[in-house]
Amino acid sequence: MASGHNCHHTRSPDRSSSIRESRSLGFSLPTRKKRGRMPELSCRVLCAALLIASLAALLVRFPIYRFLNPHAAMDPDSELEFEMPGVLSVYKTGRVERFDGTQTVPPSPDGDPANGVASKDVVLDPAAGISARLYLPDGVDPGKKLPVVVFFHGGAFMVHTTASPLYHIYAASLAAAAPAVVVSVDYRLAPEHRIPAAYDDAFAALKAVIAACRADGAEAEAEPWLAAHGDASRIVLAGDSAGGNMAHNVAIRLRKEGGIEGYGDMVSGIVLLHPYFWGKEPLGAEPTDPGYRAMFDPTWEFICGGKFGLDHPYVNPMASPEEWRQLGSRRVLVTTAEQCWFVERARAYAEGIKKCGWEGELEFYETKGEGHVFFLPKHGSDNAVKELAIVAEFVRRC
Repeated sequence: MASGHNCHHTRSPDRSSSIRESRSLGFSLPTRKKRGRMPELSCRVLCAALLIASLAALLVRFPIYRFLNPHAAMDPDSELEFEMPGVLSVYKTGRVERFDGTQTVPPSPDGDPANGVASKDVVLDPAAGISARLYLPDGVDPGKKLPVVVFFHGGAFMVHTTASPLYHIYAASLAAAAPAVVVSVDYRLAPEHRIPAAYDDAFAALKAVIAACRADGAEAEAEPWLAAHGDASRIVLAGDSAGGNMAHNVAIRLRKEGGIEGYGDMVSGIVLLHPYFWGKEPLGAEPTDPGYRAMFDPTWEFICGGKFGLDHPYVNPMASPEEWRQLGSRRVLVTTAEQCWFVERARAYAEGIKKCGWEGELEFYETKGEGHVFFLPKHGSDNAVKELAIVAEFVRRC
């Protein structure tokens, strides 16, 4: 160790160098009562013994067959295919290890102590396997209709669920603030299910929510909260980060596919919270450093299995203005933060949507001094409360 070599020894300078070296390695040699020199043969024997002991320790830790046959030493289940540090690791065998978004909290069917919002887990579409967590504000009069927020959680398409504590708190807070019925949708995650699986689930969820809101008679018993309180004419698609990307793409698909039978091709509003968009070329003040962009470029390629490039409309709406103008809503709210990774993309979205020929009402809100989706971990902060109020007011106007 370097610290050993920097130590100042008080012993007489006629001690052999081998003893000084042995002390730096943490070994302690026996001392002599007299200040004579150690016999040269004894010194050599001790040095040889130390060398052999060190080599033996190395061979125990790194057996020689590993050097002769390195392939035999590799555990195939430990070779990484993709890694997002602190979030997840994916191994070449297909094993997925998630570190973020794994905590869960149960719903509160009797009402959340903080805001009185009741919540429950439901299966929206058994055939398609679409499930969600529903949130109903406290004190809603029987039969009173409310706007419905179909919410898609973030997590880079790879982590988190509707039961994640951060998203449970946010959805309940939004339901209370609007007030609105919030449907927080679970969807299939990459890499087990690559893009466009998440988009397919999101679109299926929208169709199921519309059907549930319009149900009556015996059909209404399948999901009574939506049947009694969900206003199908006031549906808002919303999401943060990857969920914001999903909300945008569901609205595009709604219009491209000619709408939903008996409903039409427009929802009342779209809320994109710090949306995850990207592209091959930097925008605005986006960093141009290859090392920085190397943190984001491979992520999209991985979650879609290389099927869709960095300028595909799924991730870069600005690259396809002819499709963008077909967005299935006439009201859009975009929020971002000054230090968000995708702030330039959000600004470009807000500026470009009018230029592409889209006709509608756009609202843009940017929080200074905050980072990407800060309102989730800082949900009680002044800035988070202000942004929630902006979202709630937008929903009320839809």
